[in-house]
Amino acid sequence: MEQPESKTIPENKNSEKDTTKASNPLRIIIAGVFIAVVLIWGGTSIYHSFQYEDTDNAQIEGDVYPVISRIPGKVQEVLARDNQQVHTGDTLIRLEAADYEVRRDIAAAAVESAKAAVKATTNQANASSASANAAAATSRKQQADLRRGENLRQQDVISQAEFDGVSAGAQAASAQYSAAGNQYQAALAQIPLQKAEVKRREAELRQAELQLSYTTITAPANGQVSKKNVQPGQYVAPGQQLIGIVGSKELWVVANFKETQLEKIHPGLPVIIKVDAFPDKEFKGKVESLSSGTGAKFTLLPPDNASGNFIKVTQRVPVKIVFTEKPDKDHQLAAGMNVVVDVKVK
Repeated sequence: MEQPESKTIPENKNSEKDTTKASNPLRIIIAGVFIAVVLIWGGTSIYHSFQYEDTDNAQIEGDVYPVISRIPGKVQEVLARDNQQVHTGDTLIRLEAADYEVRRDIAAAAVESAKAAVKATTNQANASSASANAAAATSRKQQADLRRGENLRQQDVISQAEFDGVSAGAQAASAQYSAAGNQYQAALAQIPLQKAEVKRREAELRQAELQLSYTTITAPANGQVSKKNVQPGQYVAPGQQLIGIVGSKELWVVANFKETQLEKIHPGLPVIIKVDAFPDKEFKGKVESLSSGTGAKFTLLPPDNASGNFIKVTQRVPVKIVFTEKPDKDHQLAAGMNVVVDVKVK
């Protein structure tokens, strides 16, 4: 019984040795494949770093048009819907217009009143002119009678009392002529002032009509309603943004490159744009322009290295990149999306 057992033990040892010898080539192959993958990946990354300047500090930008109220008022109706496509001039919001209609009517009545005043003064001037003409004729007759009365008095044809009456009549006619002339001149002087008042009232009427027209708030440009902060019944103030419309004409990318990456970047270079929302799609673009200031320079509190302790921080410069191909319907882009850009510098 002991001899078979002594023969079985050596056979198991040989089997383990064969398995170890067979597994060594497999480990070598796996290690070789892993090293090859690492070398290929590393070589590709190094090659890419020589050919491209890239950054993931980039976003899609677009024109955002604010829809604001130019007058205070209560919102009567909101016609815009979230994510609605709108065109220039489309009505988005209506404010209650009753107060502004009353102001317009008051202004229109003031215009009519001012025009009536001009007409009345003109008629008064015409009447004063006619009175002045009549007074002039009477004055001329009285002056002629006075000259005849002087001759007759010298010849002692008429008495002194009769001559005094003729002289008094001539003086009265002359005074009436002067008064009528003064009234005519005063009426003429009032007409330009009253015409100016008409223009002022007409300007007030136009202003009232403008304010009435502002109760209808329209879209300033073509685009998509992306931010709506207004509801019926809300009271709005002038300058308050009620809706944000993202323009549909053009989108672009603003990439914030480190200042150490800008040596080889210049307008016109081709760019590969990768959008996080569509990882399997690459968009083509080109560098349009570089900003003349860093992003930190335009912050609310820009750094001032002349005061306090100086700490050197690598700054980022915004670079504008435009699309050279329009995105298709299956890859709809939106302002604010994160992207990765690769600028081909060689």
